[in-house]
Amino acid sequence: MEQQKLPNVTIVIVLAIIGFVCCCFAGIPGVLFGGIALFLALKDEKLYKENPENYSNYSTLKTAKTISIVVLALGVLYLLWSIYSIMSMGGWDAYMEQSRDMMEQWGIEE
Repeated sequence: MEQQKLPNVTIVIVLAIIGFVCCCFAGIPGVLFGGIALFLALKDEKLYKENPENYSNYSTLKTAKTISIVVLALGVLYLLWSIYSIMSMGGWDAYMEQSRDMMEQWGIEE
């Protein structure tokens, strides 16, 4: 029987890379893309473990799973850091006020 490729490996890699690039935007895209990628990787891993002789790209799946775990961890850390930073400024209103002051200082109008 000819071996086939696991169905979600490519999308897991794409989501993990997009999440890695986007994880510095308050952490939310990193958590979102990393979580979806990890979910799909675990789903494919379960599929592989049921019939390992049927699939040929398990090593690529392990790499994609590792990347998605790293992206998820970075996204969560950055999200926690963003929440901590906003709270240490005095909450959302103080954060927005400071943003407005900085925009006025730079000459950027809303």
